[in-house]
Amino acid sequence: MAGLLLPEGVAYAGLAKLPVAHAFIAALVGLAVYALLGRSRDAIVAPTSSSASLAAAAAAGLTGIAHAEALLALTFAAGVVLLLLAAARQGQLSAFVSRPVLRGFAFALAITIVIKQLPDVLGLRPPPGLDAPRLLVWLLGHLSEGHALSVLVAVATGALIALLRRWPTLPGSLIALVAAIVATRLLGLQAGGVEVVGAVAAPTFAPHLPTLDRDAWLRVAELAVGLVVLLFAESWGSMRSLALLRGDTLDANRELLALGAANLASGLLQGMPVGAGFSASVANHGAGAQSRRAGVIACIVVALAIALALPALQWLPRPVLAVAVIAALWHALSPRPLLATWHLGRDRLLVVGAVIAVLALGLLHGMLASVALSIVEALRRFSQPVLHELAALPGTRNFVALPDHPEAEPVPGALILRPQEPLFFASAERVMAEAAARLAASGAATLVLSLEESSDVDSTAFECLLELDLRLAARGQRLLLARVKEPLRALLRANAPHGLGREERQFWSVADAAAAVAQA
Repeated sequence: MAGLLLPEGVAYAGLAKLPVAHAFIAALVGLAVYALLGRSRDAIVAPTSSSASLAAAAAAGLTGIAHAEALLALTFAAGVVLLLLAAARQGQLSAFVSRPVLRGFAFALAITIVIKQLPDVLGLRPPPGLDAPRLLVWLLGHLSEGHALSVLVAVATGALIALLRRWPTLPGSLIALVAAIVATRLLGLQAGGVEVVGAVAAPTFAPHLPTLDRDAWLRVAELAVGLVVLLFAESWGSMRSLALLRGDTLDANRELLALGAANLASGLLQGMPVGAGFSASVANHGAGAQSRRAGVIACIVVALAIALALPALQWLPRPVLAVAVIAALWHALSPRPLLATWHLGRDRLLVVGAVIAVLALGLLHGMLASVALSIVEALRRFSQPVLHELAALPGTRNFVALPDHPEAEPVPGALILRPQEPLFFASAERVMAEAAARLAASGAATLVLSLEESSDVDSTAFECLLELDLRLAARGQRLLLARVKEPLRALLRANAPHGLGREERQFWSVADAAAAVAQA
């Protein structure tokens, strides 16, 4: 794991536009804090490509604040927000980022990062401020100006990493970086025009809180929201998927606490944002980790490597570093997860929308737009007035939806409808209007609403139920409720004791309601 975290730290510091020392601090702090507070046997909490890129994009939006100070403030703020969410037991927050959105974001992020590494691979210096699509266009127009030796070094490094992947237990990226450093010294690559990383300062671990005014901290807190959502969604997804493979159980609120403490400590000690990245956590699982001690040992080895070999990093060629970044993201460039979702015929808009949002709007706004797209899609789905008509299977007490079961028999004198989604403020009025219209068209005298999807309702849905009851009573029709759960029963008894709250108008099953209609 140390062999993976060291080159990733160098690479992700470049993505965050920070000195390498900040990434090493974050890796050591993240591993140590998570070992104390976390519960996943597989999670490796360290800088990730997505958090580094998103934090850099957010820091760029904090005008008037030095980049390093802005990024440290974002890390600290993200830690505070995560701890507050843990205290409020809001572990379900990760559910607001659907898996299709996360997959689309990861795919578009990988494309964006790879494009931004190409100038180092080609030995070119593009104009500053270009987003990924415009940078790609610029590179295509300047390919002939590429530095041949830099390209040769990058290709050789990529070939070596690909070759070493035949032996998964070997730290391929670390071996490639060491080989590149040796080649730079022996072959004089720097004299040949290959740009190197340069002097790397040692981590200091000096406590430091950015000195920002109140307005600046408010801006930091706003931008930290996107980082918090990404950190927890990515980390929880990695932890939970690997825990399921082992049969382990995890507490989302406990993991919120561990991630919050790790980011808070990293921010205070001048580190980057940290999370449980999928690639590092999967590598830890594949290497045979059986407990959190694996992360502790990796932390010790990384610390020893920093103490003994840090000066050698100054000879690392930048094309090699760019290839190491691309190699770390190679798994994320596979379209298989996106195609799997596409073939299901579900959530296609979310996948495509997340990819387009990141490529068109950038990382930060693309992430926020993707999350908003998830919420809007959920609201759209839940607010649709989909009502299934139910009928009885002959000889049973089972009621099924028509027309899927043409053999089912409707109850004479009654229309039995079941809302497909829970009733709430965005759907209740349309569901009641549709139910009243279908009852009028059916000619039946009784409407039975099966509320099995609604264990409870909000005030808007409750008022709509009462209004539907009054509307039907004015037309000489009646309303009965089936599959009424205890919270709704209590609400009806307390607020409509002479109407829908009466016991004879509420039933535990659809069959009981149908029997009451037959006896009337």
